Amino acid sequence: MNNNITKFWLKHYPKDVPTEIDPSRYRSLVHLLEESFRKFAGQNAYVCMDKRLTYAEVDDHSRKLGGWLQSTGMEKGGRVAVMMPNVLQYPIAVAAVLRAGYTVVNVNPLYTARELEHQLRDSGAEAIIILENFATTLERVIDRTQVKHVVVADMGEMLGGVKGPLVNFAVRRVKKLVPPYSLPGASRFREALTEGARIGFEPVSLEHDDIAFLQYTGGTTGVSKGATLTHRNVIANVLQNDAWARPALKKEIGDGELTIVCALPLYHILGLTACMLMGTRWGAKNILIPNPRDIAGVVKELVKYRFNFFPGVNTLFNGLMNNVSANKSAPTSCPRDCAH
Repeated sequence: MNNNITKFWLKHYPKDVPTEIDPSRYRSLVHLLEESFRKFAGQNAYVCMDKRLTYAEVDDHSRKLGGWLQSTGMEKGGRVAVMMPNVLQYPIAVAAVLRAGYTVVNVNPLYTARELEHQLRDSGAEAIIILENFATTLERVIDRTQVKHVVVADMGEMLGGVKGPLVNFAVRRVKKLVPPYSLPGASRFREALTEGARIGFEPVSLEHDDIAFLQYTGGTTGVSKGATLTHRNVIANVLQNDAWARPALKKEIGDGELTIVCALPLYHILGLTACMLMGTRWGAKNILIPNPRDIAGVVKELVKYRFNFFPGVNTLFNGLMNNVSANKSAPTSCPRDCAH
């Protein structure tokens, strides 16, 4: 590359945006995440169905789950699939997989059996963390994959108290969203946390070239293909986004808590980066929306909060704009500092 070429585009950068970033300041993506877990320990990290998790709780739960994953005997770099919508277990699982030294394989929970089998076989996934709503799909293909370890989560287990069992009853018995399945030897998510706490967690040395994610494409030009994202790739992307966002973040933020609407699916790279990773970087609170297709449900959730950042796609925003309840509930102007 000719270093004498004038980077003419730099003159168009806002004055507070740096022209360079330094990914080497973090040894790995885990280093970046753990820095935020300590820095923002007492702050809210995620809220779903009115249940809040602090960064300290995400730190604790992901260590426990990481310990359980390490106890399976998988070697460093092993692939662990995560197949869930935006529920509290998702960010815990992703952090746990990375901290344990493994590679996250994000899976669309709406995949058909054929699509799921392809991705599990292609990625070489040895373990999967899955919401029970989709376990019947896994049952149909697991014998034709390398998956040996299964953790099954449910909608209510992280909600606690009376609410958790009530949510599970509604999901399983009233709405009938959990088809029958049989996965002998599978562990429940809460059981894995308990067992992981007993076993203990061993920090893993990770480098920039270690693979953090196998992020699969939509398959519009054939079968879905896994993009290899190293720890350095993702660190650089987070720091780039952070650099461009900092000028806006310097503005006063309502009650002092930066709030992100996480309606984009976390299994997609946009939701993963714009919501989970950037939220962790900023110590923000992510409002997790498990089903963004339910526009009325999204509106019902959003009216509870004053939010600052709402990343999305045209389909989502169009649905909100054309929803009667959204129009009735909408403020006369966007919440202060809201980016969309």
